Amino acid sequence: MNQPTNKEQGGGKFRSGFVAIIGRPNVGKSTLMNHLIGQKIAIMSDKPQTTRNKIHGVYTTDDIQIVFLDTPGIHKPQSKLGNYMMQTAESALREVEAALFLVDASEGIGGGDRFIIEQLKKVKTPVFLVMNKIDKVGPEQLLPMITQYNELYEFAEIVPISALNGNNVSTLLEQISRYLPEGPQYYPADQITDHPEQFVCAELIREKILHMSREEIPHSIAVTIEDMRVQENGVVYIGAVIFVERDSQKGIIIGKRGEFLKEVGKQARKDIEALLGSRTFLELWVKVKKDWRNQDRVLKDLGFRND
Repeated sequence: MNQPTNKEQGGGKFRSGFVAIIGRPNVGKSTLMNHLIGQKIAIMSDKPQTTRNKIHGVYTTDDIQIVFLDTPGIHKPQSKLGNYMMQTAESALREVEAALFLVDASEGIGGGDRFIIEQLKKVKTPVFLVMNKIDKVGPEQLLPMITQYNELYEFAEIVPISALNGNNVSTLLEQISRYLPEGPQYYPADQITDHPEQFVCAELIREKILHMSREEIPHSIAVTIEDMRVQENGVVYIGAVIFVERDSQKGIIIGKRGEFLKEVGKQARKDIEALLGSRTFLELWVKVKKDWRNQDRVLKDLGFRND
């Protein structure tokens, strides 16, 4: 982490802090993160449990800096990777000034929401109920749902939003700013994430596979950047490896005559060039690591660790 700098603007004190975005899988946490900071750093997919690490996004103005933590969806783990994801999400609650509990306003309260609320009762962190996807419901549906949630937990604030369209997101930022203590500017004003570019590039590649692949593939893949450098012609060369668990999955990712892999590279390169602001040459390989989601050593090698 960068060394924080003491900063004071005008006559007022600079305020800063960390805010976790939590919720069950597929409620729009990554969509909200990307909208809050104004650039894509977290992958988005309609397939649940796509976020595996804490993604830090940095929002900075002249007066405040908010470091958002987009956490994996809280769910019942089915593998060692699932355990890692759960521990990551739960640890985020212990290191923040506030937590945004994101729920899908177009669905009723489910068992997953109730499970998360029970976890929230164990911490003293102020919790906002952020009701996402209000563009899909009317006020007559929203108000009874708010009442139901209020009966289960005493929320610090309740903010209905649409992360996709940006409705009420500015209101959410205003409410968060009220909970920030006086503090330093942790990151430069133009920095939007503390993850290295390699991490974000790998995630963008994984996102394209999630969008294009069938159900048995999404949770069986991991992506690592093996090589990233600027060539003499100014083009950024990126060599990435896509790991799968079975030989049959390798064939699916490569595709007939390599067409699937080519399309993944084509789509990912567009987002990577937007991120880096530079022309990019992207080279992809596919390798098999059998049952990698349940092997501690492999998980650590792929960057999944809770230390």
